[in-house]
Amino acid sequence: MQHQIIGDDIQAVVLALNPGEAVRAEAGAMLYMTDSIEMNTTVGTGGEGGMMGALMSGLKRAVSGDSFFITTFTAQGQSGQVAFAGPYPGKIMPMHLNETGTLLCQRDSYLCSDTQVDVSIGFTRKFGAGFFGGEGFILQKLSGSGTAYIHSGGGILPYDLAAGQSLRVDTGCLVAMTESIDYDIQMARGVKNMLFGGEGLFFAHLKGPGRVWLQILPFSRLANRIIAAGSLGGAEQSRGVGGLGGNLLGGLISGE
Repeated sequence: MQHQIIGDDIQAVVLALNPGEAVRAEAGAMLYMTDSIEMNTTVGTGGEGGMMGALMSGLKRAVSGDSFFITTFTAQGQSGQVAFAGPYPGKIMPMHLNETGTLLCQRDSYLCSDTQVDVSIGFTRKFGAGFFGGEGFILQKLSGSGTAYIHSGGGILPYDLAAGQSLRVDTGCLVAMTESIDYDIQMARGVKNMLFGGEGLFFAHLKGPGRVWLQILPFSRLANRIIAAGSLGGAEQSRGVGGLGGNLLGGLISGE
């Protein structure tokens, strides 16, 4: 399977499949597929041990922020192409698990993968990280030996941490990390920083060894700015309409 990532700030990944090759993706991520690609939507991947195992696998994915169903795209008879795109502006990055090992990702960052990747749930190891870490108790766990494609808001910034080295990160900016990273939450220092710093009350405290991937523009931050701009525009529009009404009324009273 070969891939090509196209686009700049809004990206898609195009996968070229040989006959018999398959790729899995979250429901709704597909952009296009050629005639030789057959799509099959199920609740499991076929290796969970019967219907109950497949249902449990679907429930685990749903709890981790992924879709309950998983869709498999297979090239039947001849080569074909299938493409996937993220749900909001950002970057797509291939993650080769035979190089990185098992990854823990933020909810809904998983886009697609080959059939050698298992998508499940991974609980944060510390109680405070579960409550205040921004991603909750449950993260997505990507394991196996294949290639997965993850999507982030804005660009992706990788950062390597040596043994004992630590990094404080805005909780919404953490998109993925290797399983060797020790993940906890720290409260911002100083009352003024907590109340007026604009970064929230807590930081994600990451301790090496391992690698982390940070997203430069989390979708939640972008959505907050859009909502704020919409509210401001509505208020300005209301003031404009009110001012127009006042001017009309004043003109009628004055006889102009």
